Amino acid sequence: MPEILVVDLDHTLLKSDMLFESFWSAFSQDWRSPFLSAAALLQGKASLKRYLAGSAQVDVSTLPYDAEVISYIATWRDEGGRTALVTASDEKIAQDIGNHLMLFDEIHGSNGTENLKGERKAQFLSEAYGEKQFSYMGDSEADLAVWKHAKRAITVNTPKSVNTRAAQIADEIEHLETHTPTIGAYLKAIRPHQWIKNALVFLPMLAAHQIDGPSFLASLLALIAFSLVASSVYVLNDLLDLSADRVHPRKRMRPFAAGIIPIESGTWMVVGLLAIGAVIAAFLGPAFLGVLIGYYALTTGYSLYLKRRTVIDICVLAGLYTIRIVAGGAATGIPLSVWLLAFSIFFFLSLAAVKRQAELVDSVKHGKLEASGRGYHVDDLPIISMISISAGYVSVLVMALYVNSPAVIELYPQPKALWGVCSILLYWITRTVMIAHRGRMHDDPVVYAAKDHVSQTCFLIILMFVIAGSFL
Repeated sequence: MPEILVVDLDHTLLKSDMLFESFWSAFSQDWRSPFLSAAALLQGKASLKRYLAGSAQVDVSTLPYDAEVISYIATWRDEGGRTALVTASDEKIAQDIGNHLMLFDEIHGSNGTENLKGERKAQFLSEAYGEKQFSYMGDSEADLAVWKHAKRAITVNTPKSVNTRAAQIADEIEHLETHTPTIGAYLKAIRPHQWIKNALVFLPMLAAHQIDGPSFLASLLALIAFSLVASSVYVLNDLLDLSADRVHPRKRMRPFAAGIIPIESGTWMVVGLLAIGAVIAAFLGPAFLGVLIGYYALTTGYSLYLKRRTVIDICVLAGLYTIRIVAGGAATGIPLSVWLLAFSIFFFLSLAAVKRQAELVDSVKHGKLEASGRGYHVDDLPIISMISISAGYVSVLVMALYVNSPAVIELYPQPKALWGVCSILLYWITRTVMIAHRGRMHDDPVVYAAKDHVSQTCFLIILMFVIAGSFL
């Protein structure tokens, strides 16, 4: 009969780290959690893990387990060997995972006072199973201390340098390469396709017909800063939404939810992207920096709380779009037209409602009563659809009133051409709501429009009408 197989948890059995899993789960439920975590850390890492294990609500059935590692453990058991899960994660979490998988004869973890890692884990295993009487499956440099006392070292996705050192100290060694994060996965996590929304910072310059070098450069820098900060928010939102994403039919394949990218990497991405964006923003002046800070505060509040509040959430989404236009004005120093702001508020309220409408239609298709992680019930679908269409039509009405206002003559010698813009917008809004109603809207409406050929054609026609009104 083979010796006992001891398996580590973080980045071995699990394609994630339970400390970070617990932290983000607790943070998503209570904004005070980071401060309470810092207080717990003052008493030691084991104390922090105990606090997070008690305050987080992690669904262990949806965690991204490594299928190849699970297969290895199952084969070991089939051959008559015993198995143990021994982890530096808190023992409560270890027990929950062990009870879910039903693969282990023994389960041990940190107990709130002692962190079962490195030398301490090596000592524990040697005393429990005997020197060189166990095989150990781990993933990191900290596990070298354990492999030194193990009969067999089984490395999982470890760096080559760690593999080399493990081979020098272990009697036997086996390498498992199950997955490696790619550049494509990191790009997917920051969602560059969503950056098209940030092109709204160019709108004040275009709407005011002040297209010059300094304005363009300021708008371009504003676009870059907003894109980096927005990506920081997207990563933050993904980390806060891990539980909801893992039960969603499409979002469960996002890099962090699926365990493709380590959650700790995502944590640093949140900080790094925000810092770089803030540095660029500082070059554009305090007004733009203030708007960007306001955007980050509002969108963080949305991620933590407001997205679960009915109606408030779509108002906030509409405001986040409009803030981009305000930021463009702040970056260039171009005053914003009341007409532009009024149109933007109603138009983006319509798109925000379309986004929720699409989610509810998707919930209906999958037999769910609520949109995952949102405050809407499927019975709300008629009301959300009504908001989608009515807010969109009001935005067209604002545009029509602008065409008939004295202000339009200052910028458009032929304002009658802008009636064509109203007509195309009316068609596009109606079609977009219909697409969402039929369950064919699988992206954010702005992102969908950027990829949709009909929407692209509508945009080109609108551009032609604007040019005609400006120069003919």
